[in-house]
Amino acid sequence: MISINYRDSEPIYRQIENGFKKLILSGAIEKDSPLPSIRHLASSMAINPNTIQRAYAELEGKGFIYSVPGKGSFVSGTDEIFESRKKELMESFKTISAELIMLGVKKEDLIKLVEKVRTMEETEAEND
Repeated sequence: MISINYRDSEPIYRQIENGFKKLILSGAIEKDSPLPSIRHLASSMAINPNTIQRAYAELEGKGFIYSVPGKGSFVSGTDEIFESRKKELMESFKTISAELIMLGVKKEDLIKLVEKVRTMEETEAEND
C-alpha cells in the first residue's frame, strides 16, 4: 500500500501523506472509501500513532479526506479537489520550468524529462 523509506530526508508523516495522495489521485482508493484507522496503520507500519495522525490531518486540511467522528477517515475524492490540485501543480510546473529555461535548459530537454516521467509512471502503474 504505502512504503516508507527511513533513510529519506522527507519526514515519515509526509511520506505517508504523499503515499495516500498518490493512491487517491490514481483512483486506487475510491471516493468515500474508509482509510485504515490510525491505530491499525500505526501498528502495522510500526510507527507512532501521532505520525499517522499528522499525515491524516494534512490530508484532511488539503481536502483529500474527511473525518466522521466515531467512524474514521474517508476519501473525499471530489472532482474539485483534483482540479484544484492540477491547477496548483501546473502553476508550480510553470514556475520551475521558467527558472530552468533561464538557467539554460533547452525546451527539448524539458520535453524529454516530462516524457521520461510519464513513461516511469505508466511502467509503475503496470507493475501494481
